[in-house]
Parts: sequence; C-alpha cells; structure tokens
Amino acid sequence: MKRFFAVALVLLLAACANVQRMHGEQVINDRLVVQVGDAWNKVSDPWDADPYDTWTQEGVPLDHLRFWGGVRPGQPLMTKVALFSRAPDAKDPRVPTFRPGLGPERLVSLFEELYATAGTVAITRIEPTVFAGQKGVRFEFTLERRRDDLSMRGVGWVAVRTDPTWGEELYAATFVAPRLAFYDRLLPVAEAVVKTARVRAGVRPS
Repeated sequence: MKRFFAVALVLLLAACANVQRMHGEQVINDRLVVQVGDAWNKVSDPWDADPYDTWTQEGVPLDHLRFWGGVRPGQPLMTKVALFSRAPDAKDPRVPTFRPGLGPERLVSLFEELYATAGTVAITRIEPTVFAGQKGVRFEFTLERRRDDLSMRGVGWVAVRTDPTWGEELYAATFVAPRLAFYDRLLPVAEAVVKTARVRAGVRPS
C-alpha cells in the first residue's frame, strides 16, 4: 500500500504539470543554450518555479534531464523538497545553495545534497571535463529512491564561469534514470544534448 500510494501521488503531481515538446535550439534561464535533436518533453510545475529546467523521454518518474543556467552566488539549486518521499522522522533537509569559490568536490556535493532529498545517494566517480565551454567536472552517482525503492543511476556535469560584470555563475546538467534498462539506453541521448551546451554571453541574468 505504501508503494501504491507513492506511485499514485507521483502520477497525480505529473498530471498537474505542463508538458511541452522540445526540438531545436533551447535557452535555459536566458543563459545556457543547447541544441535538441531527439525529441524531449519539458515538464514544468505551474504552481512553482524551479531554478532548473526538467526534460524527460519516458516520463519524470522514470527519467529526467535537468539544466541549470547561470546560478549566481546565494541562489539555491532547488526551490522545493520532495517531502512525500522523506521518512516521517527525518530532519528538514539542507537546501543546496551555490557559493563563490567552491572547489570541484564541493560543487559535486551540492548535487549530492539535492538528490539526497529523494533517497540515499553515493558518488561513484568524479573526473575533469568541459561543460558549456568551461572547465568543470563530470560525476556519476547512484540513488536508492525512497518513495518506491527504485535503484537509479545518475550522471552530472558542473562548471563555474567567472563573468567580469556579474561574478561567478554555476552551469550544470544532470541525468537520472533507473539502473536497469532505461539508464544505458537513454544516457547517449542525454549526452548528445549536453555536449551542445554553451553560455549565452552578453545577456544580463534576471
């Protein structure tokens, strides 16, 4: 019954969301530009504005590709916490917030904190990469999702760009899907979009 209730709640929330088909050039937060070849669906909550875009191939309960574009110091990486997926006696979760001067491991830990609101997270790999034309890190992780005991795999890319006018800005993407079947099949599709990411320079953040 607990699993049934969790799945039913997820489906109810998904039914309240706006879904938009994505194709061609897409701009996230007026700052990050990506090119979409394969069809993705953008899912947005009409009642709350997250600081990231959420895209999916099979539906958000099964997979999601998220993008953060130009997060400034003091801004959180999420606005709402999945309270229904928490244990009844759990403490209020930490809301990951971007700060200037963070090193690679600390940047990765922001996303560890973010996904820890949904379950148990383990970072399995961190390596240098280039994301949106900036030097950054690529990290892999596992997520044991609390609401339905589903084993997920995830990968993320994060970089910090120093703008001469506005200071440091965080750019990132994450992809998460069930470990069995979906992750291996959809990862190349997600990576194809991530590789096109670039900063839209000359636009003042809102």
